[in-house]
Amino acid sequence: MPTTNSPDPADTHIFSAVKTSLPPLSKDQAKGPEPDAGDPKKSTPTGALTLATLASKGPSTTAVHAGEARQKPGFSITDPIFASSTYTFPSTQSIIDFIEGKHPREEYGRYGNPGERVVEQKLAVLDGGEAAVLFSTGMAALVGLLMAHVNAGEEVVFFDECYHRSREFCRKHLTRFGVGFREVPTCDYAAMEAAITPRTKFIVSESPTNPHLSVVDIARFADIGKRRGVLSLIDATLCTPYNLQPLASGVDFVLHSATKYLGGHNDLLAGVVVGSQEKLDPVRHLRGIMGGVNSPHNAYLLERGLKTLALRMEQHNANGLAVARFLEGHPRVDRVLYPGLESHPYHSVATHTMRGFGGLVTFFLKAHSGPTFAAGSQLSSAPNNLADWRQTANVVDAVQIPRIGPSLGGVESLIEQPMVMSYWNYSPAERAAFRIPDNMIRLACGIEDSGDLIADLSQALDAI
Repeated sequence: MPTTNSPDPADTHIFSAVKTSLPPLSKDQAKGPEPDAGDPKKSTPTGALTLATLASKGPSTTAVHAGEARQKPGFSITDPIFASSTYTFPSTQSIIDFIEGKHPREEYGRYGNPGERVVEQKLAVLDGGEAAVLFSTGMAALVGLLMAHVNAGEEVVFFDECYHRSREFCRKHLTRFGVGFREVPTCDYAAMEAAITPRTKFIVSESPTNPHLSVVDIARFADIGKRRGVLSLIDATLCTPYNLQPLASGVDFVLHSATKYLGGHNDLLAGVVVGSQEKLDPVRHLRGIMGGVNSPHNAYLLERGLKTLALRMEQHNANGLAVARFLEGHPRVDRVLYPGLESHPYHSVATHTMRGFGGLVTFFLKAHSGPTFAAGSQLSSAPNNLADWRQTANVVDAVQIPRIGPSLGGVESLIEQPMVMSYWNYSPAERAAFRIPDNMIRLACGIEDSGDLIADLSQALDAI
């Protein structure tokens, strides 16, 4: 009778059959990968594009190759999906070597994933940073960054057009832990500086903002932080590293909701913070405790999406500008917000700092005499010469190419009425404080043909 350590004869037969059916390994296959072959920081295989080499390459070449090893597991041209929750060690000594930092590698899925490391390195290079930390969402990235750096008794100062959920987190939740929160008018640099006190730890802004598309003078913003000794953060989701690299202007951190343009296909959730290795080490450590890590499959989808970032952004930029120009000349449109238009209040800042202006266009409708919804008139607060919320909704419902939905940055165009999509449960007075009028429409141009998007908007505006 076999012992507990002896293989079952039937199992031995099965394994023998499998082994004899496989071709013999080549010499290179038998040798296996070189030490650290999967670590882009330690591996520079023959012919590989190093980080220094990539610094002189164009944005599309960088997006395709940054962070990736020349030779990958299984000799695949694409990086594999590491669907593993834990990572094993060949010996006790290998554990000690890992703990002592002699052999960087993965240990447990909550602390990282090999595929995630590739994406982080690619994102860091694209933004011109030393390091990047990937999170499950953009909001998780913001929360992780602030929780890692802000202590009770300190405070954060926001420009008031930052994403309303970001401000809500600080106003309703960080304050419960003794962290102060202030907000000042967007692009009012004197007000920002005046709001800084000895307790201030962070100043925060988006650029461009969403949905008002104000463009921050990032060098001026960063200078305030450096002179006053506070950390600075720019949420650059709407511009992407293709259109703008805020770190080059001196900010400490750049944040992206990678769900948007970076992923680019409306099929993943992710967020990332980019900055110096030293400042991101506590962020990475806290992520391992809080568990805001992303999934292996999302890391793969994000890496794939990033490879076409430059190509997609060229079309997003072109579509945004063409649609904005069309809307600005349409008699049903009261005004258009788009940084690429000369009428935009921050057009000069945008043209001097950005490669392109993105695919997001915000516009406001004039009133008309056509039919409206029968119910809900008490919700409207629009002046007589401007469309009310029901007339605005009719235009949103009449388009045929853009889907109605939140988010932006994907290949498919999306359209929404912010008053309905994000602020329905707010009073007219509260919406006015957020500067969200009833006649506002936000259009996130995808990569469709601009002529088709314009023709569709034209029929929707003319049909109502």
